[in-house]
Amino acid sequence: MNSQLQKKDSTKVPEPTLRRLPWYLSNVKLLRKRGERFVSSTQISKEINIDASQIAKDLSYVNISGRTRVGYEIDTLIAVLEDFLGFTNIHKAFLFGVGSLGGALLRDSGLNHFGLEIVAAFDVNPDLVGTALNGIPIYHSDDFEEKMQAYDVNIGVLTVPIEIAQKITDTMVAGGIKAVWNFTPFRIRVPEDIVVQNTSLYAHLAVMFNRLNFNEIR
Repeated sequence: MNSQLQKKDSTKVPEPTLRRLPWYLSNVKLLRKRGERFVSSTQISKEINIDASQIAKDLSYVNISGRTRVGYEIDTLIAVLEDFLGFTNIHKAFLFGVGSLGGALLRDSGLNHFGLEIVAAFDVNPDLVGTALNGIPIYHSDDFEEKMQAYDVNIGVLTVPIEIAQKITDTMVAGGIKAVWNFTPFRIRVPEDIVVQNTSLYAHLAVMFNRLNFNEIR
């Protein structure tokens, strides 16, 4: 029986599962490059050190049925995971704050492969306003509302200094942004219907340093 794959529309996927599914996707893509056609949860488990039963449970949220003693068909698994995770649809975004981190994100063309296209950026630095980085125009922050009328955008990427993070967030939300990818260490406040994903590099550094020090003193 061929694999049958579809999304469970009625089930809200737990956030830990959503965080793990891209790991499975990346691993399965590597297996395809090696010439594999089928993969089991046990095989994925050996590759990324996550319990096979957890992998099977995570994949159940996308209704994946493999073949007995063979596993999941890799091409189909990749296609459905990419669709389920939203990587096959392009989501357009504005970036706010073209500093070192913001500039790096503008240069990262790989984001397009995961469904995110930064179509414009905003800053107040006169040396940046009116220029472009990696083909992406940089506008003055005051032009945000005007550009919202010109672009089909609902995501804002926040890489501004911490002291203006809330102010820029308020401006984004008032202008129609529905989701914020927050790279600042500031926990922004938004209405309940606004999606926020916090990705603080500093918080991750703190965890890494703490674990490193713990291992060194044991």
